[in-house]
Amino acid sequence: MTTETTTASMARVGTREEWLAARLELLRAEKAFTQQSDELSRQRQALPWVRVEKVYDFDTDEGAATLADLFRGRSQLLLYHFMFGPDYEAGCPSCSTIADGFNGIAVHLANHDVTLAAVSRAPLPRLRAYKQRMGWTFPWASAARTDFNADFNVWFTEAQQRDGLVEYNYRREAAWRLKGAVGPVAEIAAMTGTDPATYTRERPGMSAFVRDGAVVYHTYSTYARGLDALWGMYQWLDRAPKGRNESGVWWRRHDEYGRR
Repeated sequence: MTTETTTASMARVGTREEWLAARLELLRAEKAFTQQSDELSRQRQALPWVRVEKVYDFDTDEGAATLADLFRGRSQLLLYHFMFGPDYEAGCPSCSTIADGFNGIAVHLANHDVTLAAVSRAPLPRLRAYKQRMGWTFPWASAARTDFNADFNVWFTEAQQRDGLVEYNYRREAAWRLKGAVGPVAEIAAMTGTDPATYTRERPGMSAFVRDGAVVYHTYSTYARGLDALWGMYQWLDRAPKGRNESGVWWRRHDEYGRR
């Protein structure tokens, strides 16, 4: 049996007329989803602004910077919380696949009064080296000297993890028992050169800020599956014939495909 036959046997094969009827039904659902998405965007933008009172000290390619400096003169700032802890040997491969899409987007956002940047706890020289390896040009700040990541719930201490005090994605997690862990978490942790416990003390997310003069306000944050829409490859796979079609961790950093 050929591959073509095997693949086709997994789908419902029909006529062009049947396809068109089904497509028009799906189109109605897609339009409803688009309208719901528009409403969700309106609700995001209607959230109250919270003034950021604390002063955060970041390290950037331009030198020491405050949160206001990360705006680069624009009024809006979108920060991606990139999982790259000081104990990592390389950035998280999942975050890396998301960040692969930033270069092409950042220039357009910059010309629409929005700065797109990443923040991680790894020291700046480590971020610079990894950024060069990946061929990225978007701004990437180190939060190594500040508690910014802890305040925005994307980094947790070993004690918080052990005692069930981790609050991520707006909920309290149970105590983690990761010693000897196997599966996707252990696999991805190994790809960063860490153990599962160390790896999962860092978390992904994105936060939005707005600047009014010298005052900075926090307007929005999302985590976990809330980042799906920013993970460009999945938006394409969701429209591919076989969908995400996943079994385990199949993705790699873009310079690692084909390696044995």
